[in-house]
Amino acid sequence: MARLIYSAIASLDGYIADDEGKFDWAEPDEEIHRFVNDLERPVGTYLYGRRMYEMMAPWETMAPDTAYAREFAQLWRAADKIVYSSTLEGASTARTRIERSFDAVAVSQLKAAATRDISVGGAHLAGQAIASGVVDEIQLLLTPVVVGGGTRALPDGVHVALALIDERRFADGTVFVRYETR
Repeated sequence: MARLIYSAIASLDGYIADDEGKFDWAEPDEEIHRFVNDLERPVGTYLYGRRMYEMMAPWETMAPDTAYAREFAQLWRAADKIVYSSTLEGASTARTRIERSFDAVAVSQLKAAATRDISVGGAHLAGQAIASGVVDEIQLLLTPVVVGGGTRALPDGVHVALALIDERRFADGTVFVRYETR
């Protein structure tokens, strides 16, 4: 059975975007980008909310200027995408389908049938998945910055027991933590 993984780059105080919606402070350097590529390699399907999908969609056609960004683009393009949106008219990328609402039972069935891991992206959608109990791992890259508010990486009001299964430190002060849900 495939794992459902929530992976995010977050500030040390737990935000994926600041209170102005900016996340330029989270742009990974080459070392971290290559590490992210390794994390993404086993992913066969991405689950996105509309905003995260719209942020990621440019990877479909962009021509990155570094080998590590080109590798990420190839990994992303090769994966299926499921976008949960009640307003999006259609997909702008290949291998993409639109679902109108998140359905934990359908995601559990997808996990059972998948041969590759599944990634959930976007704090709101990930919050729904975490609250419904279908997330198997939470992976956070904690950047050495405090932004003081914005979009939280993890949902409020949800209690999930976690077990640390991996960690790594990077030269720029970023720390990767990987937890398994219990």
